[in-house]
Parts: sequence; structure tokens; C-alpha cells
Amino acid sequence: FQMKTLIIINDAPYGTEKAYNALRIANQLNKDYPETEVVIFLMADGVNCAIPNQNTPNGYYNIERMLKLSTRSGTRLLLCGSCLDARGLKNIELVDKAEISTLAELTKQISESEKVLTF
Repeated sequence: FQMKTLIIINDAPYGTEKAYNALRIANQLNKDYPETEVVIFLMADGVNCAIPNQNTPNGYYNIERMLKLSTRSGTRLLLCGSCLDARGLKNIELVDKAEISTLAELTKQISESEKVLTF
């Protein structure tokens, strides 16, 4: 039996530390509990986390690097398609392994997860 943790990120990548802290948790889960399936669902302004090539000042965390570390460790990265559309981002390049998803898929992920964390 494989445990599943779903992490929902609603906040933009920068401005607050919510996306940063969500990804810290995802990466720590992947490291300490590799048998746990981790799914990240980006919605609302959180979809901006999946825009590649954002430049951060030296010494600051980079959300793209943190997302890549997480997906390389097996995390599934889902993005709300209507949230992307509402922000004019439906047809832009996204970070590797990002999957455009739906509310129906999110509710499926919620029902299949033992733990759901929201940021």
C-alpha cells in the first residue's frame, strides 16, 4: 500500500513564502519517505510557479529549481487548466513534467490521498 500526499499551492511563487514552504515539505517527503507518492497541484496564482526561467536575486530561493528537484524525485506536478487560461498562460512553455489538469482530476487526487496540505 502506497501512501499519497497531495500538496495544493494557491499562492504566487514570490511575495509570500507559501510556495517555498510547500516545496520544502514536498522535497523533504521525497527524501525521508521515498515510498510516499507526492502530488503537487498548482491552482489560482500558484500556476505561476510553473513558469520557467524566472530570475531570482542571488541568495534567494528559486521555485523552478525546487520544482525540478521535486519532479526528479518522482513528484507529479499538475496545474489547473482554467487557472492558466484565466491568466493568459494556457499556451506558454511550462517547467518540465508539468501537466495541465482539471478540477475533476484534483477531486480524484483529493479522494485518493491520505493527506492533503494546502498553501
